Amino acid sequence: MKNMIDLRSDTVTKPTAEMLEAMMQAEVGDDVFGEDPTVRALEEKTAQIFGMEAGIFCPSGTMTNQIAIKILTQPQQEVICDKRSHIYNYEGGGIAFNSLCSVRLVDGPRGILSKEEIEAAINSDDIHYPQTALVALENTVNKGGGAYYTIDQIIPIADLCKKHQLPLHLDGARVFNALTASSDDANDYGKYFNTISVCLSKGLGAPVGSVLLGSQELIKKAKRVRKVLGGGMRQAGYLAAAGIYALDHHVKRLTEDHQKASVLADHLKEMSLVHEVLPVETNIVIFSLHNISTTDFLAGLKEKDILAIPFGKHDIRMVTHLEFDDAKLEKVLNVLKKMDRKPV
Repeated sequence: MKNMIDLRSDTVTKPTAEMLEAMMQAEVGDDVFGEDPTVRALEEKTAQIFGMEAGIFCPSGTMTNQIAIKILTQPQQEVICDKRSHIYNYEGGGIAFNSLCSVRLVDGPRGILSKEEIEAAINSDDIHYPQTALVALENTVNKGGGAYYTIDQIIPIADLCKKHQLPLHLDGARVFNALTASSDDANDYGKYFNTISVCLSKGLGAPVGSVLLGSQELIKKAKRVRKVLGGGMRQAGYLAAAGIYALDHHVKRLTEDHQKASVLADHLKEMSLVHEVLPVETNIVIFSLHNISTTDFLAGLKEKDILAIPFGKHDIRMVTHLEFDDAKLEKVLNVLKKMDRKPV
């Protein structure tokens, strides 16, 4: 794997030398006792960035999402989300397993929901239906090819949720990619969401971890749920230090990932083997094939030391990240050109 160009995800990156140094220098304690100063610093820093009261550091975005759903719902209730959402597709049925809730799936354009679509999905007060309890958005939308919400799109949804007394959760797995593309202020998010999951191990390049943000009261509840899920880590400050470094040094550079994704997309659009490329707005490129199977196409890439992943029967996903530099981009473009000239 050493010489591979890995475009399967932005989770594949390793800490930079500077991040490793920050980790090694971290002051740590027992976080389950609330005694790790670096974890506390990360939680406070992330909460401040997003205009929220408090945060809790967890091993993964799946855990932060699942904790949020658990503390905002009761069994027999229902969660509204897009049919492409990570909380529905990629968290092992956690909504049913952890929270005993059902899901109302909405089909927004590339996973971006509107106020009208959400309002139509809210159940009436009828014992035959589960009680609508929560609305969850994803920013950016993974299966939507990195599509993102702007604050102007979020505000009417938040207003609707307040009208119906529904909490609003954000799966912010790639929220900094969304903020980079939209130029919105992260601090405004705290005005509209009850809980926000912020992932540090995707585009920001930390090795592990997500932070769940919310009110002091909600985060107090979240600590109990994290404990029962086995997410209470001890000297977690070494990992938290990587998150702090990522927030300080790896946010502004996300524009580079977006630019490379755009170049990749433009090239793929010209290929005869490519049927369609979803609009590229951030760092995710999803494209469909014709006249070749995904298996053969991926095998052809792998022969040239390039990794991508299937994303459906005919689709492939590539994700740019901090280890995908200009030289690697040039190599991928050259390999794609050669693949398009002759059968794999």
